[in-house]
Amino acid sequence: MSNELIINSTQNGGRIALLRDKGLVELHYDSEDDKFQVGDIYLGVVRKVVPGLNAAFIDIGYDKDAFLHYLDLGPRVRSLQKFIKLGQGKHHKHVSHKLASFRMEPEIDKLGRINEVFKQNQRILVQVVKEPISTKGPRLSCELSIAGRYLVLVPFSNSINISKKISDAKERKRLMRLISSIKPENFGVIIRTVAEGKDVAELDRDLRDLLSKWEKGVNHLKNAKPRQKVIGEMSRATSMLRDILNESFDSITVDDPESYEEIRSFIKTIAPDKEKIVKHYTGKTKIFEHFGIEKQLKALFGQTVSLPSGGYLVIEHTEALHVIDVNSGNKSNAESDQETTAFNVNLEAASEIARQLRLRDMGGIIVIDFIDMKKAEHRKAVYDHMKKEMKTDRSKYTVLPLSKFGLMQITRQRVRPELNIKTQEKCPTCNGTGKISASIMISDQIETDVEYILGMQNEKNVTLYLHPYLYSYFNNGLISKRMKWFMKYFKWVKMVQDSSLGISDYRLENYLDEVIEIS
Repeated sequence: MSNELIINSTQNGGRIALLRDKGLVELHYDSEDDKFQVGDIYLGVVRKVVPGLNAAFIDIGYDKDAFLHYLDLGPRVRSLQKFIKLGQGKHHKHVSHKLASFRMEPEIDKLGRINEVFKQNQRILVQVVKEPISTKGPRLSCELSIAGRYLVLVPFSNSINISKKISDAKERKRLMRLISSIKPENFGVIIRTVAEGKDVAELDRDLRDLLSKWEKGVNHLKNAKPRQKVIGEMSRATSMLRDILNESFDSITVDDPESYEEIRSFIKTIAPDKEKIVKHYTGKTKIFEHFGIEKQLKALFGQTVSLPSGGYLVIEHTEALHVIDVNSGNKSNAESDQETTAFNVNLEAASEIARQLRLRDMGGIIVIDFIDMKKAEHRKAVYDHMKKEMKTDRSKYTVLPLSKFGLMQITRQRVRPELNIKTQEKCPTCNGTGKISASIMISDQIETDVEYILGMQNEKNVTLYLHPYLYSYFNNGLISKRMKWFMKYFKWVKMVQDSSLGISDYRLENYLDEVIEIS
């Protein structure tokens, strides 16, 4: 299975496409104007404390105040408050990024109240855990963390946690022993899945990079103003590479020289053996066109999505949930019986739905209406297949078995707005109004325009582009309409059949191939 990352740079930022076996599975937009990305750390100001919600609303510079619940404060929030007070106080120059000498405050009560911790206009360091979605502001946490390639650094903590996906007991003990020996005091560490099998030198280098990032943030905090970003997440392209780069990656293709150098340098730092897979695209056609991504976007982001063997999905969105309907289409005649048809279409649909969830970054509750199947083993097979297809999804999710009504429920973590690309195009004939001129009058309109151009404007070498039906109308007969124009004005009108034009659409061009506008 091959993995490719295609990065297209534009004036407003960039587009990042992840291809698996040439098929599009993820699409991300990395805009220079994007703020409040997941992972960004801000110096926020408490605007309102709401005891009824046990939460506070924090101003971090977004149009709407961000939401911070008591359960997202973390047990060491008082230590964080003390650190900010010292960092922005009179003696801020003496505050070190090293927390070994920092005296930690007692942990807060898990069942406490928000008004016991915060008061209005108080400053607090907060991290974005969910980007602004729809009418809601960002979701925040005070449990700060800085993600690296192999490790995640957690200030004001002393715990070491290992990814559950590392199942080997010996490897877990080895990693625990290594990290315990290099971890600074009052810093917690989360060991990521990709750290499995890595030696102490690689882990130590990653930890030093994270500590350096924390140090820069602390130095920035000393003079930071409210609502300023203190520690920023890296660009979306590099953060994706940090999280998903593995042995299965074949190539990373970039069309911008600066981005190419930045990504090559980043890859050289985190995985030197992979530096050679970074390529600079210099072709004449646009990079997304060259790799067939634009065509896939048109096919995959509509309300209806086709399946390879004839079935199709209908995807509907509401504020609360997403509904996906599976239909067999003309596939129904391909199998010997209805049960086999339903089973095969449902298996194919499950694979495509898993891809659509990642591609559109759909979150919340997803309800899938599969085609009814009578056999229990078929329903279980579809459930197992869906779980298998979802394994590559980096978001947290839960898949429930099919109900007796043939419905499957999936919950998927949503941390940023759903990606939606409009695939419908404006009709060239009606310009999106849904109304056209009376078709019976179109020939008269053309005659009026041509006679005006030839007689009043005295144009020569006029070309008329029109639908094949109209072309036949103006050229048929012993003495055609076209011949009558020549006999009257002694000027020949060149006609070109254009099947892309609507029956009531046409255009006139002069000898410079410029469209002749008639008011």
